[in-house]
Amino acid sequence: MKQSRRIVLGITGGIAAYKAAELARLLLKQGIEVQVAMTEAATHFITPATLQALTARPVWIDQWQDAQGMTHIHGSRSADAIVIAPASADFIAKLANGQADDLLSTLCLARDCPLLVAPAMNRQMWANAATQRNVQRLAADGATLLGPDSGPQACGEEGLGRMLEAAELARDVLAFLEGKTARGDVGLKSDLQSDLPDLRGVKILITAGPTYEAIDAVRGITNRSSGKMGYAVAQAALEIGAEVTLVSGSVALTPPRGAQVVNVVSAVEMFEAVKREVARADIFIGVAAVADYRVAQTSTQKIKKSDAALTLQLVPNPDILAYVAALPRPPFCVGFAAESEKLRAHAAAKRKKKNVPLLAANLAQDAIGNDDNELLLFDAAGEHRLPRADKLDLARALLRHVVTLYQKGKKK
Repeated sequence: MKQSRRIVLGITGGIAAYKAAELARLLLKQGIEVQVAMTEAATHFITPATLQALTARPVWIDQWQDAQGMTHIHGSRSADAIVIAPASADFIAKLANGQADDLLSTLCLARDCPLLVAPAMNRQMWANAATQRNVQRLAADGATLLGPDSGPQACGEEGLGRMLEAAELARDVLAFLEGKTARGDVGLKSDLQSDLPDLRGVKILITAGPTYEAIDAVRGITNRSSGKMGYAVAQAALEIGAEVTLVSGSVALTPPRGAQVVNVVSAVEMFEAVKREVARADIFIGVAAVADYRVAQTSTQKIKKSDAALTLQLVPNPDILAYVAALPRPPFCVGFAAESEKLRAHAAAKRKKKNVPLLAANLAQDAIGNDDNELLLFDAAGEHRLPRADKLDLARALLRHVVTLYQKGKKK
């Protein structure tokens, strides 16, 4: 029987406290039990009644709500994590220095479960040397920092310090709990996420998105790749502990937090970025839809329309996957093939030509721009089908296969 998951959601005083209600709702929707604990200052921003109605549990505020005064001891004993969201500068200082002068800070000090902290404060407060010392001490003590994000703040200023949005925090809390599950602590929600491998210390280089090949100052050659699959692969790799470098073409996506992102435009720029990064990679996954050709002579000015025909000479772009696979000591290489017909024949031929141990193939018309996909994997043992699923779930399944082959190769 699958073990239920439970968190204590700690809310401190700050305008971002309103996001905690949505965070609680999203976590409850995922089957996670949420027990709210608030500081007195937090009650000035959001009422305990709101959170009690959402969670169907009395909200902890006062140390003496428990007749024995032991809420700070018992509160964490059945929890899988304590999540402080928002975590004000004052509360972070308390945590870093072991102060315990209210229920929530005492609960954190007496916990026997992991602590996740989502900072929320003005940009100058976040940048202050004292806050940065406190954050570094928290991290050194084993706390997990979620954010902060950069953007407009309630005070009218803009910069780093605002709390992550509720959906991002819910995703990160889930990923954390499921990461614990991979090491046998709690149950997983999705079969596609079961038996996740551990890639801590393994460096993965991933390419994603389209490339854009300029014709003139305003026109170019590109494709309809959204980058969603490559970003999902990066997210899945981060979830299992890998160090991820993501070389990305121009996309309208938020990069997975924790990835080192290198933004590029053209195929040549992507090739140069891969050459710079590949020496540090243990695994290379080429998901990007790289243009096969570019214009031989790009105009620096807009080409004016006329009645005459216009001829463009196209020259081949570098073959990034073939280059990486042919290195004297290549990383474990995974290629992607987006075909419009004869998927098996073209994909099998591409794997052989590129000389890569694994190639993932799909029909472009069924995948580009969609949130879901299906893949056929080709390796030395034959082909393996990954059925249609959300791209993140599909990426997790792909990573399991990649890691199996990678680890087998290391044992030889």
